[in-house]
Amino acid sequence: MGISFGVLAIGLIVFFSFKTSINRPQEPSKPYPYYTEEVTFENIQAQVTLAGTLTLPSAAGNYPAVILISGSGAQNRDEEISGHKPFLIIADHLTKHGIAVLRYDDRGVAKSTGNFKEATTADFASDVASAVDFLKTRVEVDRDKIGLIGHSEGGLIAPMVASNSKDVSFIVLLAGPGIEINKVLLTQQELISRADGISESDIKEFILPVHKKAFKMISMSTDGRTLKTDLARLIEETYDITPTNLISLNMTREQVVSTQSDKWSSEWFRNFLKYDPATILEKVTCPILALNGEKDLVVTPKENLSGISNALKKGGNTNVTVRELPNLNHLFQNCETGSPAEYAKIEETFSPIALKEMADWILKQVE
Repeated sequence: MGISFGVLAIGLIVFFSFKTSINRPQEPSKPYPYYTEEVTFENIQAQVTLAGTLTLPSAAGNYPAVILISGSGAQNRDEEISGHKPFLIIADHLTKHGIAVLRYDDRGVAKSTGNFKEATTADFASDVASAVDFLKTRVEVDRDKIGLIGHSEGGLIAPMVASNSKDVSFIVLLAGPGIEINKVLLTQQELISRADGISESDIKEFILPVHKKAFKMISMSTDGRTLKTDLARLIEETYDITPTNLISLNMTREQVVSTQSDKWSSEWFRNFLKYDPATILEKVTCPILALNGEKDLVVTPKENLSGISNALKKGGNTNVTVRELPNLNHLFQNCETGSPAEYAKIEETFSPIALKEMADWILKQVE
């Protein structure tokens, strides 16, 4: 979820995606008190068809609209993770408040075509731009009031699209990064490791040095194949000196080396690691709401919200609202520690306070 990685097997970066049968009381039940339509739209240049759901307050009307942009990892239209469907909850809430919502399966996921594994953040941004073009064709949508809501990596993508399009009238960043991605990821590794009970010595002497060395190799690389070989060698050497408590019992040495080197040498990760969100945010001129949870260990609130605010100020954008919401994690759930290990155990999918903050702010922008 988002840039949601965790420490497993020598700091192995993985996406959290847990199955659970815990009650999810916020999920709406059919029939919904609004209009719902299954839609498809084309990213013509990429030859990709995106499939999603468009919700409207009613079938007739002319409404402000938002596009929901998922975080890292292969996400369906509900951004489903740990048994939660945060985008379903957001779409339900906003549509009930008079805002149309388009959410869609990532390319290559569920009913969308394309190859997810070969796509980069810039490719996902082009999908969002196609979603904007699609909404402009809908008579029920006010084409002058189309906004973007991006979660985590989606909070990097939304400014990329907005900075290149006059058709985006506002954006909401949910736990969006505001500092260099390599710094986001290193901080993430440290905090999640600590929350999950890994010792300070293992964090300082092993996990962080390994990641710093790998990230430096990635940032300097110009050849994916050579990089993969070099990373595999680093991971093999590292594995041999890994503290036993950090070794995954579910993977062999060979699987760890192969899986991790594949992830770190992928075109998506090589490009993603090199982003500095500030350089993108400086070009955004539309109104922005940036929200983050106090206990977010994946995209930490203080550093990233400050980075967002400073970058927008530097670019001359003064229509900015930045808020840190108490007790919320990366998924905007009320939580204990903020660790991704808690996501599935929490019944709440998305904080009602965060939902209200979004709806109230958007409605003010579209008055």
